[in-house]
Amino acid sequence: MGTKEKLVYMANQIATFFESKPHDEGVAGVAKHINDFWDPRMRRQFFEMFDEGGKGMKPLVIDAAAKIRRPRQDAA
Repeated sequence: MGTKEKLVYMANQIATFFESKPHDEGVAGVAKHINDFWDPRMRRQFFEMFDEGGKGMKPLVIDAAAKIRRPRQDAA
């Protein structure tokens, strides 16, 4: 499993945890977790995959993307 596939796997695991919550709370929870714990490089790779269609991402991850901070292009 490559790095990008691992990120999708991790994002989906986070989504699985929050699927038992009401949808809006789950979306917010997924976004908060990724914002708090993923470094800019991980979020940049996440958005590369998301912008290409989000293949393999759970719907809750897709919905949370709008609340996840996009790293600046020059961020390490």
